[in-house]
Amino acid sequence: MGFRWQRDMCVLPTVDLSIGDLRMPFNEEVKYCILGISVTLFLIAMGILVWQLYRYCSQAPKEPVDDLLSSDGKPAKTEDLYMETQRPNFKVEKLHEEAQRLSRCLYMGSHVELPGLGNQLKGSLRFSLYYDQLQSRLVVTVLEARGLPVRDFSRSVDPFVRVRLLWANHDNEEEKEEQSSPSLQCVLHEWQSRMVKDSSSPTFGDQFSCSMEEEDVPHTTVRFEVRDFDKFSRHGFLGEVRVSLCDMKISYPLEVLEDLQTPQKDMVGEVLLSLKYLHTLQRLEVGLLKIRALSQQSEKDKVRLYARISVLCNQFKLRHQKSTAKTLCEVTVFNEVMMFTLPDPQIRACCIVVSVYEIHAARKSSKRLVGQVTFGKGKRSEEEHWCLMMRSICQPIAKWHPLLI
Repeated sequence: MGFRWQRDMCVLPTVDLSIGDLRMPFNEEVKYCILGISVTLFLIAMGILVWQLYRYCSQAPKEPVDDLLSSDGKPAKTEDLYMETQRPNFKVEKLHEEAQRLSRCLYMGSHVELPGLGNQLKGSLRFSLYYDQLQSRLVVTVLEARGLPVRDFSRSVDPFVRVRLLWANHDNEEEKEEQSSPSLQCVLHEWQSRMVKDSSSPTFGDQFSCSMEEEDVPHTTVRFEVRDFDKFSRHGFLGEVRVSLCDMKISYPLEVLEDLQTPQKDMVGEVLLSLKYLHTLQRLEVGLLKIRALSQQSEKDKVRLYARISVLCNQFKLRHQKSTAKTLCEVTVFNEVMMFTLPDPQIRACCIVVSVYEIHAARKSSKRLVGQVTFGKGKRSEEEHWCLMMRSICQPIAKWHPLLI
């Protein structure tokens, strides 16, 4: 009995403690400070939530895509467009069709329009041109842009301007008229202005200059590409302005204000490729045979070319291979074959991208992109190279492809 009474006495003090007896080791001022901080953070979180809801509700709806056409050339209906986009290979087929459209249109002129911008172009670009005859230097100044469109999702734009000097040799006009293909162009120089953050009417003030003989001025075209900087993806196209110096009097500084036009691609060369697909081994063989590209006569012996061949499936790069570097000639011969292991489902939904780069031995700068070729399998009968490859049995099929930039 005595043992039980002592055990109860040990338990009683713990039972008498209650939650009300617990006290925080802070004074009243600290408690009110903690409460105030908590309320402030709650109000900030609610404010951010309300602002995001407001931006989501006030966002303007996107305009319907009007550049997708039906098979008879008329705009597709909404129901048909929805059903088309639900097919798994829709994006790949559209990419193949646009690449082949570029190749077909290329032979109707020296440059082709890029798809997808339509009537969305806005804004203008102001720049100045000047040719110093005493020093034989061309000076290009990018002054400002006005009224550029903003992104739909962020309502902002971070523009910059890329300047290219394109040179084409028009000396042999009679030979050009006899040829069915257009004359090739050469990128003499390429510059890029500074990027102006969050401005639809930016002021640049960047000046670029280069040495140029007076007889080369009429054969030169200045191409201004206005782009939207994107840190995590490809830079967006806002438009471009082209100026042919043969029509300009630039012995004195000349300021020009031009509206932005639809971006176009120029033909800077041709690539002879061979394709062979071994069905039993599930292996694709891409042969890089020859590249025809122009360059300045004084720098031909200093320029080396190489190609990078990539295989894309559903716009994702699967694998790539790089060729050896060769000294630039009028027709640079490679005769190299790259092999890619592709199962049958992938070969039916993939495209090939051939990127040609040049390296200058006298310069310490990195490689420069000369041009690209994109082709693959689609449903149009014009894609004869890809279709012939799929129908041939262990036989390589060779064909020239235009090199675009």
